[in-house]
Amino acid sequence: MVKRRISLRARNLSGQKLKVNDKLGNPIEIAAVIVWQVDETARAAFEVDNYEQYVVIQSEAAVRHLAQSYPYDTFDDAGHEVLTLRASTDQVNQVLVTELENRLSRAGVKVIEARLSHLAYARKLPKRCCAASRPLAVVAARSQIVHGAVSMVEMALQQLAEKHVVELDEEKRASMVSNLLVVLCSESAASR
Repeated sequence: MVKRRISLRARNLSGQKLKVNDKLGNPIEIAAVIVWQVDETARAAFEVDNYEQYVVIQSEAAVRHLAQSYPYDTFDDAGHEVLTLRASTDQVNQVLVTELENRLSRAGVKVIEARLSHLAYARKLPKRCCAASRPLAVVAARSQIVHGAVSMVEMALQQLAEKHVVELDEEKRASMVSNLLVVLCSESAASR
């Protein structure tokens, strides 16, 4: 019987960039850095064939699962707290640590730290992929523009009233609101 030495030192695993779809189906690239060490040598030696290879494979599976569980980004500005891969890094990294701990405990491996090291939309997206997410982005952008425009119109009307610059009856007020919204929401510059 050949004795295998099992190192108890902390090790780094710099995962390769994986191409996977996020929760919304957008193709993304994602990678993680994981700091791990063997915590239980008996499990590392007897529960799995090769604990080092096990760490690599299970880490890749955990990163893929994480990417598919959350959207890369969200276009929801309605005040909902949505966990996203891009904006919620601390929470996402903690979810990754928990997932890795669950997967690697079988091999007697302890996760010291895990964090995303690369996150981006995949390059050279197929047109069919872009077509699915483009309407969401356009609606979100339009929603932001309208929200900003309405706020600016409210502020303009309030300042006009406070400074007594002009007295507006309901008809003139409605016309002014309409004109301001057209100018503020238009994609082209206002003309004279």
